[in-house]
Amino acid sequence: MNRWIGPALAAPVTLWLLLSFAAPMLVVLVLSLHEYPDPFGPIFMAPSLAQYSDIVSDGFYYGVVSETVLLGIGVTVLTALLGYPLAHWLARMPVKYRALAFSVILIPLLTNVVVRSLGIILLLAPEGLINTVTGFFGIPPARNMLFTHGAVAVALAQVFLPFMVLALYDNLQNTSPRVHEAAESLGASPAVRFLTVDLPLSLPGLRSGAIIVFLMASTAYVSATLLGGKKVWTTGMLVLQEAIKNLNAPLASALAVTMTITSLAFAALCTVALNRLMPWLKARPSRPLSIPRWLVPVIDILGPVVSKLLLVAALLLLLLPLVLVCVQSFNDVPQATAAGFRGFTLKWYEQVFFAGTYADAFWVSVKLAVTSMLVAIALALPAAFALARFPFKGRSVLLAFWLLPLSLPHVAIGVGMLRLLQLYLMIPPFLGLVAIHVIVILPFAITLLTTSVMALDRAQEEAASSLGANPIRRFLLVIMPGLAPGLFAAGIVGFLLSFGEVTVTSFLTTARLTTLPVRIYAESTFSLEPTAHAISAVLILFTVIALTLVGRVVRLDRLYAR
Repeated sequence: MNRWIGPALAAPVTLWLLLSFAAPMLVVLVLSLHEYPDPFGPIFMAPSLAQYSDIVSDGFYYGVVSETVLLGIGVTVLTALLGYPLAHWLARMPVKYRALAFSVILIPLLTNVVVRSLGIILLLAPEGLINTVTGFFGIPPARNMLFTHGAVAVALAQVFLPFMVLALYDNLQNTSPRVHEAAESLGASPAVRFLTVDLPLSLPGLRSGAIIVFLMASTAYVSATLLGGKKVWTTGMLVLQEAIKNLNAPLASALAVTMTITSLAFAALCTVALNRLMPWLKARPSRPLSIPRWLVPVIDILGPVVSKLLLVAALLLLLLPLVLVCVQSFNDVPQATAAGFRGFTLKWYEQVFFAGTYADAFWVSVKLAVTSMLVAIALALPAAFALARFPFKGRSVLLAFWLLPLSLPHVAIGVGMLRLLQLYLMIPPFLGLVAIHVIVILPFAITLLTTSVMALDRAQEEAASSLGANPIRRFLLVIMPGLAPGLFAAGIVGFLLSFGEVTVTSFLTTARLTTLPVRIYAESTFSLEPTAHAISAVLILFTVIALTLVGRVVRLDRLYAR
């Protein structure tokens, strides 16, 4: 009887993902095989490779796909360079300060991607912070930092750096202190110890982080649109344009499938390459990494300096754009992208709180986030018990499927769900948005709640059972109070993830159902008033307060655990 409990608890979340994730991905694959676009035609037609032929034969599409791949590789390398010192800093932080330091990662991660991209604009603009600082030292200003591949790479690195840091931190913080003590007893300096001990042991985390960052960066379009200024094109931007503006779902689907295959190929190559550097994963003897003696003094001198510079650069990249957004919210300038402080004003906040400029979009976002968060927790909680207490055959495969939405392109899911909602007219667009937002939240909710379930004290449940409490009373009076901190943390994180989601939401919003982040993104592509900075500053403050509340019940460094 007990062997069926695990599969039964895992069934709801699996069914939800089959309908809201697997089905749209299947639709995208089928649409990509259509010979010609027909917005009102059937999904299943005679298969054709016409769309893929156009992508391969058209130099424009081929060039955009190639540039997107190179851009994804560049962002992955940049996040790895900046992520290592930051993850090492977090892992070596004293326990009493680690939760506070972890907020440096979580606040940007849970902040709207549009807000962070606007902050990068204020950093790189002709009158932005970088040119202001360099001008103070007499260095001529750089006028062409915006609307370049470099600007897009910096923006994407700022967006996806937290994922790389979390993947590396997961390995670095689990390294036994005895390993470091042994290396230190053999005379290894901190820099040499990092290269010979921490770096090799963290390669599994680097592999996971590189795959996730590349998959996300190669299909991102929000930051690329804002920082590229239509001079830099990515595949994600083309997918959005073909699906929404040109109503060419087959070509959009073919582009999404092309990038998905390319991304999975990169993931396979990355896995093979790093596996060759990790022979211990195949349980075969390996020689320890050694450094030539003549190189050790150079590493001891340059290592700490380079590490500190990269750490400062990573912290500035994560936090400085958010600070600039908050400063800009008090700036008396006509447009949000106009850098340089002209004068102090509160009129942007007056428009937010009293003019009701964004009131409708704000309440749509709140309703959507609350609904999505509650549904995600209702699905993730039984799944967490299935993973933690009722092991069953195929559990690891099912868990990989549950976490798959974190890695596959969200633009592809958006195209597929848009087509499904066109077929099923009885399904309100709000429910379609909820279905997608639940998918975004589920990987994080399952991870958080599984950790909470594993931390429950089984002795208390046994004591309640011996006193005559039935399963329902045990669940309500013993288990739920023990899960309260984890549920609260999962609820806050889920709400923030849903509230700030833009990538998939842009495909499914309507004139009456536009979320706040999507509206800010839409306006930022034309002419955006600094009112957007004011509402963004409010959202940043709300994120800080929410994480502070979470930190009172759950240590922030425990929010992420493998």
